[in-house]
Amino acid sequence: MNNLNVSLVKNTLYFICAIFIASCGKPNKDSSDYNKVYPSQTGGMLIDATIGEPSGLIYMVAGESAAAAISGNIFNKLLKYDKNLDLEGELAESWIISPDQKTITFKLKPNLKWADGKALTSDDVLFTWKLVTDEKTRSPYASDYQLVKNAVAPDTQTFSVTYEKAYAPALDSWSGLQILPKHLLEKQDIHTTTFARHPVGSHYYKLDSWTHGENLKLSRNPTSVMGQAKIDKLVTRIIPDNSAQFLELMADNIDSMGLDPIKYSRIIPARPELQKKLALYKELGNSYTYMGFNLKHKPFDDVRVRKAINYAIDKQEIIDGVYLGLGINIASPYKPGTRWSNPELKPYEYDVKKAKALLKEAGFVDLDGDGILERDGKPFAFEIITNQNKEREKSAVLIQRRLKDVGIDVKIRAIEWASFISRFIKTGDFDVVVLGWGLGLDPDQFNIWHSSQNQPGQFNFIHYNNPKIDALLEQGRLELNPDKRMKIYHEFAKVLLEDSPIVYLSAGYGLTAIHKRVKGIDTPAPPAGIGYNSHDWYIPEQLRRIEIGRNEIAEK
Repeated sequence: MNNLNVSLVKNTLYFICAIFIASCGKPNKDSSDYNKVYPSQTGGMLIDATIGEPSGLIYMVAGESAAAAISGNIFNKLLKYDKNLDLEGELAESWIISPDQKTITFKLKPNLKWADGKALTSDDVLFTWKLVTDEKTRSPYASDYQLVKNAVAPDTQTFSVTYEKAYAPALDSWSGLQILPKHLLEKQDIHTTTFARHPVGSHYYKLDSWTHGENLKLSRNPTSVMGQAKIDKLVTRIIPDNSAQFLELMADNIDSMGLDPIKYSRIIPARPELQKKLALYKELGNSYTYMGFNLKHKPFDDVRVRKAINYAIDKQEIIDGVYLGLGINIASPYKPGTRWSNPELKPYEYDVKKAKALLKEAGFVDLDGDGILERDGKPFAFEIITNQNKEREKSAVLIQRRLKDVGIDVKIRAIEWASFISRFIKTGDFDVVVLGWGLGLDPDQFNIWHSSQNQPGQFNFIHYNNPKIDALLEQGRLELNPDKRMKIYHEFAKVLLEDSPIVYLSAGYGLTAIHKRVKGIDTPAPPAGIGYNSHDWYIPEQLRRIEIGRNEIAEK
């Protein structure tokens, strides 16, 4: 049994013991009526948890979900999506698109301010555009904005961009760029500035403190350009282990967390005291889990090897065993059921015979009878790395088992998130990764798959290079006809599946538990998801916690 298997067993035993201890204790009886209707009111504190600590809060540089979750409460964008996934203004009051669809002119809302009281103007938007497109910034999002051939801020409330050619995802791209303050960053090195840990934004909240390895604390920003949020304070606790997070949720020390399928489907439904105080939410998100090959490393530069591994992995086994059926086997990098997902594509089936035949064709044979294939005198062995995420770790164990059946020796290493990103992903120092992609609403995936996007810090860290894919991506982002654009991305997904630079493992559901003290959550969830109106969530005074234990934060 390898170290990861031992670790998983230990963690499972720890979790079972902890659940037993927690259930045998004598907590104070909770007599609160969480189902009662309470009027909306301001105040209170909401506490959630994150597995990975952000590397910084300048999202255009960090490019990670941990950073996005926090910075999205601090910084505004020009546009945003409403609950029905229609674009509306955030910093922008209005916008006009020229008849040739090459120029967009945004008019900012009046009297915008940063949290330090300074005016937020179109100069800040222009500064942010220049910063994200600067080659020294090395932003993984730069490609969307480098298509702008000219950007100007003719007055304090007007920002205008002109493209060389009409760009289909143009408006969508301006719903993703968090605007930064020029007066604080103009002469700073974006990679070393202390602003990344002490940001000044314009959104509903401002950062009060960041205690490394413990928590980030936010409070309402009195100068928020969007008005005032209902909840006074947001606290994000850094708890790297999902089981430890769940113990804190049960102990009423956090209000919300993402759940794994076991906790969602089995543990909470089996415990009435948890059902009384926790609301469960299930959403098919725009994301998927995958195993990606470093295509600069042999033998992954051989498409026969990549296909063989794809056939050798039983994806349904992962969906059933790891996700308890709460996942979908996919064949394209798009949300199932949307117009961008090619219905004609089928996932690679689990077929050991095909896998072995392809490996033999690629020159791999078992010369010494030890069960491990060799080529050019070297055994076929590699390491899968992933972050400390139990579902990904368990998926890697099942992959390891299935690849051993076809003669491949696999080791597994799970790494803390910040080190995982800085030491391995950004440097390209890995053989194979198990990771996930969370995608936007527009089908353009240029910054993930185009061969130009493979520099350190960019998203094509597997170093994929296919001229057909490059051409389709370039064509797709310039096509304005929705039907023609759909056909382009259907062909893109077909070529990608055939080339197999990654193995799609599952499109999963977002599973969330939120304490019922938190009110104002839309049920059922709208197309944009439950979090679209989190600024309108509120916690009635009668239901607010007095003390949250280890965090030593008190209310009332």
